[in-house]
This record gives sequence, structure tokens and C-alpha cells, in this order.
Amino acid sequence: MNQERIKRITANMKQEGLTQIIVSSTASVYYLTGLWIEPHERMIALYLDDTGKAELFGNEIFGIAPCKGLPLYTHKDGENPVEELAKHVKAGSIGIDKFWSSKFLIGLMELRPDVKPVHGSAPVDRARMLKDAQEIEALRRSSAFNDEVVELMIAQVKEGAVENQLAAQVNRLYLERGADCEGTQLVCFGPNGADPHHNGDGTVLKPGDSVIFDIFIPFDRYWCDMTRTVFYKEASEEQRKVYELVKKANLTAIEKIKPGVFLSEIDKAARDIITEGGCGPYFTHRLGHGAGLECHEPPDVGSASKFPLEPGMVFSVEPGIYLPGKFGVRIEDLVLVTETGCEVLNKASKDLRIVE
Repeated sequence: MNQERIKRITANMKQEGLTQIIVSSTASVYYLTGLWIEPHERMIALYLDDTGKAELFGNEIFGIAPCKGLPLYTHKDGENPVEELAKHVKAGSIGIDKFWSSKFLIGLMELRPDVKPVHGSAPVDRARMLKDAQEIEALRRSSAFNDEVVELMIAQVKEGAVENQLAAQVNRLYLERGADCEGTQLVCFGPNGADPHHNGDGTVLKPGDSVIFDIFIPFDRYWCDMTRTVFYKEASEEQRKVYELVKKANLTAIEKIKPGVFLSEIDKAARDIITEGGCGPYFTHRLGHGAGLECHEPPDVGSASKFPLEPGMVFSVEPGIYLPGKFGVRIEDLVLVTETGCEVLNKASKDLRIVE
């Protein structure tokens, strides 16, 4: 058990008026216990109260080894998975994280009608938003691997290139560097880049295409995530204008990052640049998202985000412009908030590049 993290979460619980919570997110259970458990349809539940007492409940098929300071209660397939947990929770409000399946929550409520479920993700989310030194180093390493991979992939932008084949090559390069798994890599040519989440298909590269590489994977559980856009053979005046506008939005937002600034202000800084450039309606998503044990995790970097920046936050800055039927441009970096500003974790060039 990571006692320092437990202390932070129990302090957050008290601020939220919570005396007990259930944590079921695989990443959050790992964050606190060092145990990575993928439950799939089965139940995993870490019970935590405001004194710091923690208990783990799960299926014996998970093969969880005993952990000092963490009582473990297991059940078998066919047994009621919440029966033992129901004996341990206290009457009154209990915080439930946003990932716990309704079938388990309803089962708990049936056995314990004196328990009232309330939203309970905030104490863990707020703790995980502030990365410790070990997490920061892991994120730096994963981003350094991403810098290597994106440069190798840009070199593969050549005649005959196919979107899904390049996406598969991204995964091979990740695995060669020790990535935890393969992933769904976004490689988009020309008009496909106007869909921010286009999943690579059999589209073949042609001269004048923009090429978007949005690539992301975990190394030692911590995610890298970056986007670079280049052009094949040539770039029109419109493409050049859009690219420089997105780059300016990216750099302007990064310059504004420092402790005390609100996340919504970072989004606004980038959005104002794109709007002033005449492309406001074509920046269709939030500016970014937190990254760590999950590729997308709190904080949300958008217009409704009211959190002030604090040292230790890591999130993406990824403005984009998407012109339907034409092309798209997105530039994304992961950034770390420091005591005086920010550290950009990605070092790959953001200069406009035309690949011959």
C-alpha cells in the first residue's frame, strides 16, 4: 500500500464530506496498492474509509497475492460477489467511483438498504491529478519513446504508404521499445484528418495530403500521447495557414501554463487564436485531457474546467482544425506543470514539414 497516496485521498475524502468510498478502477486500485487487476465482468472493489483503513474484495480467479497491510476477501464464481463487502461497509453515505458496475452497486443496496450511494470519484481523481516524482519520471520516459517513434514514422511517409499499415508499424515500434501492449493508433491522410478520431483504413497516401500521427501507448503503466502533422510532397497556402494557426495556438496555450491559472483559461488561450484566425467553428473539441495511468484521465482541459493549475499536473495541449472534405491539422504535446511554469514532455519538432 502506498501510504502517502492513502493520506492524500483520505484528506480529500474529508473535504468532500465522505467517510467511506469504494474504488473499482483498475488504474486507481493499482495507484494505491501496486496491484494491476483487470476484472472484466467480475468484481474488484477496494474499500477505504477516512481513517485510512483499506480492504480489498475480489474474485479468487484474479490470483491476488497477500499484501501486507491490505486485508483480502475473495469469492468464487457463482457466489454473490458483494456479500462479504456488504458486511464491512458502514451505514450512511458511501462514495462510489464512476467505474463500478451497476450490477454490483444494486446488489450492495439490496443487502444494505441503510447505505446511500453518492458520487465518490473526486478524492482519488484529485490525488491522481498531481503526479509524484516517480510518476513524472515514468511519463518523461514514455514521452521520450514517443518522440523516437514519431520521427521514425514520419520517415515512412512515402509513395504507396497506407494508413492502417503505418498504424500497425507504430505498434511494432512501441513493442520494440518495451511498451505494455499494442493500441489503436490514429494515422490519417488528407480528408480523413478532418475526423479527429478517424481510425486508419486502407487509404493510400497521395501528394498534397496532410498526414496526422496521433500515437499513444503505456510504458510501465504510464501513457505517452502526442500528435504531429506533416504534408506529403507539397502543402497548399491554405494548409500552410491552418498549420501555422494550430502551431500558434499550441505555443500560446503552453506559454500561459503556470500554477494558479485555471484550466479553462488555457483552453481559451488556444481557442481565441484559432477563432481570430477565422477557423473557430473547425476547432471542435476541448484543448486536452490529463494523462498518467490512463491515456485520458482528469483533469479535463476545456472551457468548463474550473480547476486551477498546480505543480505535478500532466495533461495534453492539442489544438486542431478540421476542414470537412479537405484535411485536418492537430499538434499535441504532453506538458507538466512546474513551480514556475511548465515542462513540455515532447521534444519532436513542431515546424511545418513537407516530406518529399
